[in-house]
Amino acid sequence: MAGRLVTEFGGNGFVGRHIVQRLANRGDRVRIACRDPESALFLKPLGDPGQILLIKANVGVMAEVERAVKGVDAVVNCVGLLAPSGRNTFQRAHVEGAGNVAKAAKAAGVKSLVQISSLAADPDSKSDYARTKSAGENSVLDAFPEAVILRPSIIIGPEDGFMNMFAKIARWSPVVPIIGGSILPKFKMEAGTGTEWKFPTFEFSDLGGTHFQPIFVGDVADAVIKGLDSCAGVDGAQGKVFELAGPRVYTFRRLMKMMLKAIKRSRLVLPYPTPLAYIAAFFMEFIPGKPLTRDQVTLLQTDNVLSGENLTIQDLGLEPRGIDSVLPSYLSAYQPPSGRRDRMHEA
Repeated sequence: MAGRLVTEFGGNGFVGRHIVQRLANRGDRVRIACRDPESALFLKPLGDPGQILLIKANVGVMAEVERAVKGVDAVVNCVGLLAPSGRNTFQRAHVEGAGNVAKAAKAAGVKSLVQISSLAADPDSKSDYARTKSAGENSVLDAFPEAVILRPSIIIGPEDGFMNMFAKIARWSPVVPIIGGSILPKFKMEAGTGTEWKFPTFEFSDLGGTHFQPIFVGDVADAVIKGLDSCAGVDGAQGKVFELAGPRVYTFRRLMKMMLKAIKRSRLVLPYPTPLAYIAAFFMEFIPGKPLTRDQVTLLQTDNVLSGENLTIQDLGLEPRGIDSVLPSYLSAYQPPSGRRDRMHEA
């Protein structure tokens, strides 16, 4: 299936750049559609001269979407927001934008469409992000019934916004927070040693917090390629939903411990009660880039693991790799300067 012309919406993002690399390696021509083409110039060297093209397109503007998909063989939509900003809302990007891409692709006679959603997608969620991701899937399938929907769990990789964020915190903070839990500890009465008296034991965070099943970004990019081929009729996955997750489930606490091991720093890992997290997120929403929002705090209260109700990445013929060997390869940048402690002792 190599040699196609593929339009990728959001190709300059974290996941998008890895998909561009996969498509270019296969010999496909890639048309990267994004709001700011200059921000995608760094992708040009990933392909041969003329193989990677840049075009201005906002998924919320139908005319720009139609121009971006004209004459192409396949379309990938990996536009997604973690925090809304101005007119760029969840509704506009996740629902209206996804619907525009699907409608324009169908009208243009596009053969394959892959929509990247989220494992958190849920029409009944309290999170605006999760609800709009679910609504976006419906918009896509209504307009392009053959589309392949991919729902990745938390995506791990060099430019991710999850592990990198907590690694940055660990650089200067003596405490790494596990977001979630009640403001008051839970307790139960247990019998003491050698006595019938019972004493309270306190627990601030059950089982280390929320459960995650993170997946490596390279595996998500591979799944997109498989999805494009499947949508074209190679193995009949048209109109299906695939949940993408790694081979292991981790608690929030376990992931933070793995991060600290990778950056070779010793920090306290403590629960940060949900009510306090909402207050902190309120103020962080005024910081450029919005490092944490109240909607993200809501999202972090729900386990992000396979549901068992849909197909998985294995059904696309792929075996996801564990993240244990991946984390040190990019989190090493947050390690203390080499030999600094030794030099301090020598002085």
